[in-house]
Amino acid sequence: MTRSTSIADTTREERIQIVAEALAWGDDCGDCSLDACGIDKFYQPYIDGELELAELNMARASTTYVLGDADRGERGTSCVM
Repeated sequence: MTRSTSIADTTREERIQIVAEALAWGDDCGDCSLDACGIDKFYQPYIDGELELAELNMARASTTYVLGDADRGERGTSCVM
């Protein structure tokens, strides 16, 4: 069963763990903390219980996209991942 990531169903500590687990890159990140990677700034509203993960992801998607056919050269600010 999948656990809820909703703010209403989690504590702050659980949200920190959810973000850390979701962003785990295996051994590539070593002992990198969320703060050292700058990740906390993006996910801080979720951790603080202000915005749901879906809201943050939609906000990010609205600013990191590729518009239309790549052959036409119409591109937004695209994420490399």
